Amino acid sequence: MRRWGLLAKEALTQTLTFARFFCLFHVTNHYLWSPTLVFGPSMLPTLNLTGDVILAEYVSHRVGRVGPGDIVFVRSPVDPNKIVTKRIVGVEGDRVTYFKPRNGDTCHTVVVPKGHVWIQGDNLYASRDSRQFGPVPYGLIEGKAFFRVICLPSKFKSSFENCAICWN
Repeated sequence: MRRWGLLAKEALTQTLTFARFFCLFHVTNHYLWSPTLVFGPSMLPTLNLTGDVILAEYVSHRVGRVGPGDIVFVRSPVDPNKIVTKRIVGVEGDRVTYFKPRNGDTCHTVVVPKGHVWIQGDNLYASRDSRQFGPVPYGLIEGKAFFRVICLPSKFKSSFENCAICWN
């Protein structure tokens, strides 16, 4: 009988340890930071076309610590099922002058309204951004790029043995 009690206690201890780990993982991954795979042409040359692993942090935008120059993850105002990666060009009150590459060189100027940001991809000719859909509500910002993991190709090692982390 004593043996069953010890086994039950050990099982309960292991279960609680797993539950603590899972809770910590969930909180970290959804509210603090998580790795994110980013790919596509809109952020060339800053981010690679074939994909970069970016560590996204989820605190700065909640406390108002994002601004011009920051790379952010934004829920697309056009397709809410997509998260897009863009650079903040202007915040509320800023005057942003831009042109639409496909519509000639005509410049447009807009004042970013309160509670909004102006986002653009670094590759102006291959980016759908605020130039098409206007200023983005601040509430659509999901996170901010924090680190970029760089993996250098090698013939002799596995793909992740040559990785480094770069401060963004």
